[in-house]
Amino acid sequence: MHQYLSLCQRIIDQGVWITNQRTGKKCFTVINADMTYDVANNQFPIITTRKSYWKAAIAELLGYLRGYDNAADFRALGTKSWDANANQNQAWLDNPVRKGKDDMGRVYGVQGRTWRKPDGSTVDQLQKVITNLQQGIDDRAEIVTFYNPGEFELGCLRPCMHTHNFSLLNDTLYLTSYQRSCDVPLGLNFNQIQVFTLLALVAQICGKTPGLAYHKIVNAHIYEDQLELMRSVQLKRDPFPPPRLHINPAIKTLHDLESWVTLDDFEVAGYQHHEPIAYPFSV
Repeated sequence: MHQYLSLCQRIIDQGVWITNQRTGKKCFTVINADMTYDVANNQFPIITTRKSYWKAAIAELLGYLRGYDNAADFRALGTKSWDANANQNQAWLDNPVRKGKDDMGRVYGVQGRTWRKPDGSTVDQLQKVITNLQQGIDDRAEIVTFYNPGEFELGCLRPCMHTHNFSLLNDTLYLTSYQRSCDVPLGLNFNQIQVFTLLALVAQICGKTPGLAYHKIVNAHIYEDQLELMRSVQLKRDPFPPPRLHINPAIKTLHDLESWVTLDDFEVAGYQHHEPIAYPFSV
């Protein structure tokens, strides 16, 4: 939580105004931010200076792990986070490859589970990583990446948090996640939760001990219509201690994540928070 607030204050103190071409809005922007999450000691990195909807963040992560490409499937899991990008992004609505309402195209988990090779076959990056880690193998390339420049035009949004690199030291599993762009008031808390939960989940199903999760952000920004709420409301509040994430211990395989796992298999214990803040969302 203190890392998050420090980044917000840094953007306000050092940020440069940059106009974002996609949204047409100005952003207060800094380059390079590094966050670290203590998964080993279950210090769940959820925002406490406003109410955070952690269930939607985990539901979105589950959709990525399952390779979903339709906003309706994400809604069924418990999140509406892809509704706008699938159905309100004019460039995507005008794209002839779009299949219709709620179609997201080849984004995020689609790339992670069915990356297309030149011969038309596919690579399941996540399955490769899971198989290796379960066998105690780290080939220094236990990587799942969603960033496929050759298929950007086939999806509604380029991935923001685009690559997850797992590292195994003896029986302790680490994760380094890379993010090219981050809407700090809205998106970062989703991203923090997902990085933490991804390491915790993969460690559990691979029979490893989770260590630290490292989160590297390249472009961290606050949109012009979010700035005053951040400056005059959220940064005036004192944070509460971090809660703990509990994951159903019956989740033991990737197939479990693909088939029967729901939000009921996750619990955040001891979450204290201030009132919600209605930050504007930019499509």
